[in-house]
Amino acid sequence: MFQSFDAISAPDLAAPRVAGLRRLMGKRDLAAYLVPRADEHQGEYVPPSAERLKWLTGFSGSAGLAIIAARRAVVLVDGRYTVQARSELDPALFEIAQTPRVKAEDWLAEALPAGGRVGFDPRLFTLRTVETLSAALVRTGQRLVPVAGNLVDRVWAAERPAAPAGPVRVHDVSLAGEAAADKIARVQDILAADGEDAAVLTLPDSIAWLFNIRGADIPHNPVALAFAIVPRRGKPELFIDAAKLDAAARAHLKPLAKIAAPAGLDARLAEMKSQGRKVRLDPGTAAFALARQLGGRKHISPKADPVIALKAVKNGIEIAGARAAHIRDGVAVTRFLAWLDGAFRARPDHAASAGDLDEIGAARRLEAFRAETGELREISFDTIAGAGPNGAIVHYRVNAATNRTLRPGDLFLIDSGAQYADGTTDITRTIAIGQPTSDMIRAFTMVLKGHIAIATARFPKGTRGIDLDPFARRALWQAGLDFDHGTGHGVGSYLSVHEGPASISRAGMVALEPGMILSNEPGYYREGGFGIRIENLVLVRPFEVPAGGERAMASLETLTLAPIDRRLIDTSLLSAEERVWLDRYHARVAETLSPHLDTATRRWLAAATAPL
Repeated sequence: MFQSFDAISAPDLAAPRVAGLRRLMGKRDLAAYLVPRADEHQGEYVPPSAERLKWLTGFSGSAGLAIIAARRAVVLVDGRYTVQARSELDPALFEIAQTPRVKAEDWLAEALPAGGRVGFDPRLFTLRTVETLSAALVRTGQRLVPVAGNLVDRVWAAERPAAPAGPVRVHDVSLAGEAAADKIARVQDILAADGEDAAVLTLPDSIAWLFNIRGADIPHNPVALAFAIVPRRGKPELFIDAAKLDAAARAHLKPLAKIAAPAGLDARLAEMKSQGRKVRLDPGTAAFALARQLGGRKHISPKADPVIALKAVKNGIEIAGARAAHIRDGVAVTRFLAWLDGAFRARPDHAASAGDLDEIGAARRLEAFRAETGELREISFDTIAGAGPNGAIVHYRVNAATNRTLRPGDLFLIDSGAQYADGTTDITRTIAIGQPTSDMIRAFTMVLKGHIAIATARFPKGTRGIDLDPFARRALWQAGLDFDHGTGHGVGSYLSVHEGPASISRAGMVALEPGMILSNEPGYYREGGFGIRIENLVLVRPFEVPAGGERAMASLETLTLAPIDRRLIDTSLLSAEERVWLDRYHARVAETLSPHLDTATRRWLAAATAPL
């Protein structure tokens, strides 16, 4: 298994750990200390050695910030994690606040006396975050203070896991679609056009894409933790632990880059500062500490990591790989759905005995079907397998303590994905266990209408994710419903399942371009009751003028192939166009996947994809 089901949150241990942190804060005259979920590379995903927020507080979500003051503490989370935070945090110790309704500076202004010193680790916050928070605290009378040596690490001490040292593998050009030397040349062309001497890269997936390498330092993400400096001319410098490189990786990298130890990065940045180099550094993805080494904002070129936009637009080989990966994954998911349906239909009363069919068992079975493809490298994230009320926890992670048996009348939400060498997948299906209620059917149909609205959208050049996001919500809004997460995120090519810069969300300010792959995943969550999400990945098609039209429009190709539960659809709530879309989608699913299925599963799929 690529996934563990051990309980990973320990809220009962938070009190002594916070007490230890407060003792260190007192020695440094700090009124508060900030603990983010971040590492030195500022990627979304971090290794166990950087899970400081989880270790200190018990909160295991993938985004959040703890503020520890002398007598109060808060964990700030977004709408995806409010329910989870309440279940994982000790309410006697932590307040919970939802961003962006509550900002860190708001809580600090209310909790701290004027003049309070707020400590932070400058390696774990981006330049932009530090600048924004510093300016806000000036207005409220507090001061942000960089602290050398992470205070949580000092309390964690010998129990802290070792830094990861996963092996680096070459990502062959037959899969990447472009030689690393050509990618480096493209970045150097950007630097030359912008009059910059070099760019510092910190994001692991940017470095993996640029050098056509993959790693194993972060669970479910095929990346290696490293830094890179790309000069306008000449070889880049790759700061990586040499123990991660075998002979093949060394041979691949030798003509591309100079290899150096990560510990040498600070001295190299200081040298570039002394030489007066104009260095590009992304304020949104590079740590404040790196900017300080380069002399601060006045001495850097504060522009986006140039790789982010390049890797978001997939080339022809990557697109072909994504299509192949989704057919392979669709076969595995369809086999799973048929197995799950058959497991209940085999019982006359559609009931499962205690401990028979549960969330963990379902997650294990789905991973097994993927493994049987013979191509599975990893899962792309911990499977979200939530039955009944657990499905209402947006990023629920099942463990032995929370594991729930699937029961008649439940909705079962399963959000999962795979890492194949030719592509990354991410799919969510919501399944009726037994007879769903009319309320469930109505809500599911509203979500489906939003999903279809995104899938069928046409849009002109310059359209951003924020412009499309309301398409997914209109039907829900009309019904007085909504969801507190984005409609879609970018997806990498055998890289991170969450990839910038584009998203379909209220924060999606980047224009969608042909070749981008994003998710389409509206949802609805009734706390204590059930959760619904329907997710497919979509590819932005090239712009073309529709028949009878005047302006070129882009459209979306749905990549994901698996049936959507027809038992949860109220067809009277669908328009004729929506029914046509679903029937055509299901016909494509059946036509594409059936040749790869056994007779029984093929028969099940025919029924599951029958026209409405």
